[in-house]
Amino acid sequence: MKVLMFGWEFPPHILGGLGTASYGITAGLAKQPNMEITFCIPRPWGDEDKSFMNIIGMNQTPVVWKDVSREHVESRIGDKMSPELYYALRDHIYADFSYRMTDDLGCIEFSGRYPDNLYEEINNYSIVAGVIARQQQYDLIHAHDWLTYPAGIHAKNVSGKPLVIHVHATDFDRSRGQVNPTVYSIEKDGMDHADLIMCVSELTRQTVINHYHQDPAKCIAMHNAVYPLAPEIQEIVDKGRTPKDNNEKTVTFLGRITMQKGPEYFVEAAALVLERTHNIRFCMAGSGDKMQEMIDLAAARGIADRFHFPGFMKGKQVYETFRESDVYVMPSVSEPFGISPLEAMQCGVPSIISKQSGCAEILDKCIKTDYWDIQSMADAIYSICTNEGLYNYLRDEGKTEVDQITWEKVGERILACYNSVLERYGR
Repeated sequence: MKVLMFGWEFPPHILGGLGTASYGITAGLAKQPNMEITFCIPRPWGDEDKSFMNIIGMNQTPVVWKDVSREHVESRIGDKMSPELYYALRDHIYADFSYRMTDDLGCIEFSGRYPDNLYEEINNYSIVAGVIARQQQYDLIHAHDWLTYPAGIHAKNVSGKPLVIHVHATDFDRSRGQVNPTVYSIEKDGMDHADLIMCVSELTRQTVINHYHQDPAKCIAMHNAVYPLAPEIQEIVDKGRTPKDNNEKTVTFLGRITMQKGPEYFVEAAALVLERTHNIRFCMAGSGDKMQEMIDLAAARGIADRFHFPGFMKGKQVYETFRESDVYVMPSVSEPFGISPLEAMQCGVPSIISKQSGCAEILDKCIKTDYWDIQSMADAIYSICTNEGLYNYLRDEGKTEVDQITWEKVGERILACYNSVLERYGR
């Protein structure tokens, strides 16, 4: 089977879970028999893993007028595409990292919502998708997240091939209910045109059904997974933690510091824990539009001396952070799935997750609390840090559980879904 995929980011250059999931899904699928994957991203950097699939850079794909659907771009470029416009279009497709900006200290920050030029970049990406759809041979189209839904629709219209979309998140998750109507429209349009909608959790599936008015029969929950640790990562984890004074414990939050992730609940729970003991340090690793607010909140609660904000973490830094952690906390307000707790548990770090997360549907060997219940969260943190038996149980059983949740199994399920869609198409 040949699959044409559209994605917005791919390791090692990623913003968050979308890139990690894109790698896992493609690698898991590649292990299935007779599977060929072509993965399109806005701008490849040249160091992506191409050992199991073909990667196409949208910014490297020549665009000529005869290859472009008039209906798709007539309002933008009129009767013809000038050389100037052609090169401007190619150079402008760099959106996979336009979310990021660098401050004076060289730190990577998250801009909070969407950059002003994002919709234009999505449109440019979808124009080139039509060109690629004419050039490639494939049986099915798979588009990841709302940024690539227009590309998937365009490819379907050009080729007549079935479209599968993968809902990694919705704007209801990202905005805490303050939905952007333009984003909602793009999301719903993608869902309306899709032949199958894969959702990263049942929680997300219900959002798609109830808020986007989709047929439950074409919506399926497809939970994420983790890959076995690479030897160089396992070496980092096995190295052992840095010795700490007075056997101090470290509790970690790692992710975007935005309202979706519930960072304020982590700070408030930390304040409650530190009323009972001063032998615990708290680490909020990441960046985002609420970072300064969290620094101010920690100061206001009088716990700034026990709090650390190391900034954005990526690659090996993530696992170095897990290695130094005794507890991992994900207090997300609305988390479609949440891969980071699986990664933490894989490293032997006991985890506390919000009940409002998709991964809570498949994880049992962790502690689950409501995101807003800071007292329960604080009790769980304190218990793991002070009860060696509980710590050892969650460390060992959590790792055993997560080691069974593999991308190869996810790949098997996705392939079965592909075959079901193609059967309905009579192919």
